[in-house]
Amino acid sequence: MGSSENFDMREKAKMNAKQKWDRTARFYDVWSAPMEMMGAKKWRALLFSGLPEGNILEIGVGTGINTEYYPNENREYTAIDISPKMLEKAKARAEKNDKTVDLIEMNAESMQFPSKSFNAVVATCVFCSVPDPVQGLREARRVLKKDGMALFIEHMRPGGRVLGKIFDIMNHATSRLIGFNINRRTAENIKKAGFEIIEERYLFRDIFRLIRARPYRVKDS
Repeated sequence: MGSSENFDMREKAKMNAKQKWDRTARFYDVWSAPMEMMGAKKWRALLFSGLPEGNILEIGVGTGINTEYYPNENREYTAIDISPKMLEKAKARAEKNDKTVDLIEMNAESMQFPSKSFNAVVATCVFCSVPDPVQGLREARRVLKKDGMALFIEHMRPGGRVLGKIFDIMNHATSRLIGFNINRRTAENIKKAGFEIIEERYLFRDIFRLIRARPYRVKDS
């Protein structure tokens, strides 16, 4: 397959994702309410309690649900999303939460930031839906300073043989109907993208996990 065909496929995937999340924006919070009741509020608070100071990037800000948990002191926030409709809701929510955030429409797979721009990158339940998750994670690594920190809450394929197979079967429906891939091996993808995982905490079985990672450092020989 030629480079032009690859480009066309990437652009089509980008447009499909943009349209899908624009359609979803108006009812996303209602749709995600069960996860919040299951414990996601505590998970978010835990994630942001470990946020470094400096320039912070949130990838896939969605409706801005995380802005409530942004620490104010000694931090400047930038947040991106592929969906303009999501960003409209994120803007309103950030204002409600009295947070100053630079909100930008941008594709996680091809960010327009200079390399090594941020002290931390954050994403919650994002890389289950990015069309090319490893490329998106590589971009996260690229824009992160060499001593920076990446923080994730992600759901992924369970390790059990039977349950894993069930998730594989269910994924055909979830990926088409709601855009979530429930059988991705996101912890492995984080490593493939050039990160070293320094903390991996199971939040709900081995499906929902909190992960802290940093750019892989080559040890001196």
